[in-house]
Amino acid sequence: MDRSGAMVAVGEVLTAVEWTRALDAVSTARVMINPDGDCCNRLGRISTWRNSLVLFRDGRYVWDGPITAISWKLGAIELQAKDVLAWLDNRVVHQDRTFSNVDVMEIAEWLIDDGYAPDDPGHTVQVVGWAGISGSRSYSKNVGQTGDHLRQLAEAGLDYTAIGSKILLLPETHMASVGRLSDADLPAGLEVAEDGGSLVTRWIVAGSEQSGALGEAGGVDEFYGLHERYVEQSEITDNTSAAEAATARRRASMPVPVFVDTQEVTLAPEAAIDVPSLVPGWALDVTSAGTCRKVAQRLKITGVKVTETGGDENTPGQESVQVQVAATGAEAA
Repeated sequence: MDRSGAMVAVGEVLTAVEWTRALDAVSTARVMINPDGDCCNRLGRISTWRNSLVLFRDGRYVWDGPITAISWKLGAIELQAKDVLAWLDNRVVHQDRTFSNVDVMEIAEWLIDDGYAPDDPGHTVQVVGWAGISGSRSYSKNVGQTGDHLRQLAEAGLDYTAIGSKILLLPETHMASVGRLSDADLPAGLEVAEDGGSLVTRWIVAGSEQSGALGEAGGVDEFYGLHERYVEQSEITDNTSAAEAATARRRASMPVPVFVDTQEVTLAPEAAIDVPSLVPGWALDVTSAGTCRKVAQRLKITGVKVTETGGDENTPGQESVQVQVAATGAEAA
């Protein structure tokens, strides 16, 4: 699609497709197109950031975003794209703004709106629910990338993801389920991993040097011992906000986060899962005894990856649906 909204070209023959969805991060997509006729002429004129890639799965809209890399090859064109959040990594704060003791979701809304204000590629924001965490932040004009500010704010008690041009803001404790998975749905198995590198039992968060703000949460844990981490967030302006940020970080890093990965296997056809409904920030009820680490709980979707190959005359194409889900202290809460 063109930036103006006009259709540029339709990729009729695809030899490879990959699209992802991500929690608190920018998702990506990649396609290989075998062009012919007028399609080749049209695709020869496309440009990065001017044009966007739009993907449909079984006729249902699943992904779109600006094209960020193009490779014209003999008999093939490769397009790589990122979702609408990628624009925020190319934007800075456009005005001075100070927030005092407001829900951090309100701050996130402002950051997004300010980032797109001078030049909006077409976006909407949906607040699924308030974070329930208050904070004070100060932002200065032309200081810092908006995407970095949003990622830092996400560590203070909220989640975000992009589905097409819509940005969803969710409380970190949002755990609405969109389906159920068991060992029968994963014929090739799954992998359960415990990330000890993410364990922190005591967080110290420092605010701006001018404010002298400092907050902490946690301490020695009877089971894990003491694991401390210090971080600076210059936009924080008071001790209370620093303490809230420390509490949110500790909640996400205690106990040790556990991740479940379906190892890029295709979900069984009879699995009661609607792939377009696999949205990071929502959850799946997972029951598995396929590994020594048994799992039977509701886990938050943190990533989705769908790949498909076109196959050839002798081998049919194959789709692979990979889902990553996680359990941290935030999900347990």
